[in-house]
Amino acid sequence: MSERTIAVVTAGLTSPSSTRLLADQLAAAVRDTLDERGVPRRIVVIELRDHAHDLTNNLLTGFPSESLRSVLDTVTRADALIAVTPTFSASYSGLFKLFFDVLDDKALVGKPVLIGATGGTERHSLVLEYAMRPLFAYLQAVVVPTAVYAASSDWGPHATALRSRSTRAATELADLITNTAPSTGPIDPFDDSTPFEDLLKG
Repeated sequence: MSERTIAVVTAGLTSPSSTRLLADQLAAAVRDTLDERGVPRRIVVIELRDHAHDLTNNLLTGFPSESLRSVLDTVTRADALIAVTPTFSASYSGLFKLFFDVLDDKALVGKPVLIGATGGTERHSLVLEYAMRPLFAYLQAVVVPTAVYAASSDWGPHATALRSRSTRAATELADLITNTAPSTGPIDPFDDSTPFEDLLKG
């Protein structure tokens, strides 16, 4: 079986960031799943903060720098994509959107994509469904059913639930990468969700 390349695009603004932490966790889950199936893989992580100036210049001039062109080519040629953004003003970050504005609008057609987002509170979790999923639907990517959101509280006592969601999403992405039938039964989109009474506590 040929080697599969998974590009990981993370839009965290600090170093380290919870966005990069989530991206790494998702990438590790996909890596482990593919390893279990004996699928050769290469994972390439792209920190958008390292290319922020080049992205702005590309938007203004229409021409990417050599380093940015390499990044765009990596995403375009990858067999699958993991895309993770911090949540700002109830949506993806400007840096995250800027990258996909610069990327050729045909680059993700038919490409398997796993989406993730981070934020300070669970109340922003729907950013995955009303902002990120429509963006990738417009780009004609194939987004896995399970999206992964990590609030600040998910890195504490609830880390087990976050790992469980990450593993499930990674399995779905691996199924698409290897063109195999889903490894699990029907997915309950509300499984592992935060209880409503907890959301009301703020």
